[in-house]
Amino acid sequence: MNKKLVQFVGLVFVFLFRATSHAALPPADAQGQPLPTLAPMLERVTPAVVNIATKSRVRVRDNPLLLDPFFRRFFNIPDVPREREAQSLGSGVVIDAENGYVITNAHVIDKADEIAVTLRDGRTFSATVVGVDPDSDVAVIKIAPENLVSVPRADSDHLRVGDFVVAIGNPFGLGQTVTSGIVSALGRSGLGIEGYEDFIQTDASINPGNSGGALVNLAGELIGINTAILAPSGGNVGIGFAIPINMVTHIKDELIQYGEVRRGKLGIALQDLTPQLANAFGLSTDRGVVVSRVISGSVAEEAGLRVGDVIVEIEGRPVRHSGELRNIMGLLKVGDKVKTVVLRDGKRHAVTVEVKAPQSVNVDGGAVHPQLAGAKLRDIDEYSNLYGRVSGILVAEVVERTPAWEAGLRSGDVISAVNRRAVASLEQLSALAGRSGNLLLQIQRGSGAQFLLFE
Repeated sequence: MNKKLVQFVGLVFVFLFRATSHAALPPADAQGQPLPTLAPMLERVTPAVVNIATKSRVRVRDNPLLLDPFFRRFFNIPDVPREREAQSLGSGVVIDAENGYVITNAHVIDKADEIAVTLRDGRTFSATVVGVDPDSDVAVIKIAPENLVSVPRADSDHLRVGDFVVAIGNPFGLGQTVTSGIVSALGRSGLGIEGYEDFIQTDASINPGNSGGALVNLAGELIGINTAILAPSGGNVGIGFAIPINMVTHIKDELIQYGEVRRGKLGIALQDLTPQLANAFGLSTDRGVVVSRVISGSVAEEAGLRVGDVIVEIEGRPVRHSGELRNIMGLLKVGDKVKTVVLRDGKRHAVTVEVKAPQSVNVDGGAVHPQLAGAKLRDIDEYSNLYGRVSGILVAEVVERTPAWEAGLRSGDVISAVNRRAVASLEQLSALAGRSGNLLLQIQRGSGAQFLLFE
């Protein structure tokens, strides 16, 4: 080998050695200082964020003619329901690697017949449902605990607006994707997205398929589960929402232990304290929740809560509106004793309420009036009335082809007046309806209202 060839080989070796050495180091700026990067944190976290694919069989809506038995027999059409297979994609987070528990949104696995979980390393597992809580949109599924990685959890109560966050999920089925942003707001509620709302708002891009994915801080700790976006135009506009991990953890524990969330009830109807009401009550604050009704025999009555009390604090946490109170109560376990502070006649009073399991209070409508036969009725309390804006009697169920059904009453309706007189309880409805004669009911259905005549 001649001298020039030896020098050339030496130069190539030095070049490759330097290139390999520099590849192992983080990128540097012009002054040789390492550039900031999230890569090391993501390398620890992303193995715990999974893709979820579901399959379900959906019955195809038939042409009305095909519902006619004579038509089907005449054309020899088999009387077999037609179905099609529906597929959906979402995300999830391994919350317990040792036992194979994965957290996701309830809507991601809703009505799924098959659930497949794919890890970042390409492994795919079949999952079973442990428990679902539609009210909070949280679900727990289980996969085989084979070399899984979980994400450490932070205390979401310590989050601040402006904290940097990273969202990880499976948008549009593209595969694992990472976006970043900040905490835009905390305690978002009243959006009508879920029954229990205490959202973290972020401008990190969250798109369809991100649901159930992880929202983490810069330390790689889980602070929330991505669940929804506000998208008036159908695309991402920088307003996304995540369920705080403290709420998720409580719900997860209940789902694993019982398969459902066992929520107690106080037995009260609520109304937000407005400046006008505060002035009428002679209060110097307009933040709190007014007790507008106390149900007879409820734990609230036993504890001494009264109509007109203004709840301003529960378990040391200030209460500003009824949605916030509902969120706090939704995280309490049956048997918990809750210290509640109320304003009564302008003075602060402490009341201790023991949370108890809800008792069934459905009443057969036929016992109230013959024309209401087939309907199950119940009083509205702080849980069936989300924000204290509706007063009346809730129609819990209506059986088809019964007098109540034929008159147009439907499940979810709220009876607010009978024979043009307002009603707020089953007791009032029974007193005003009588046992015979026609009934004129005013009902609220969704955002609308209408009259129904029972003859």
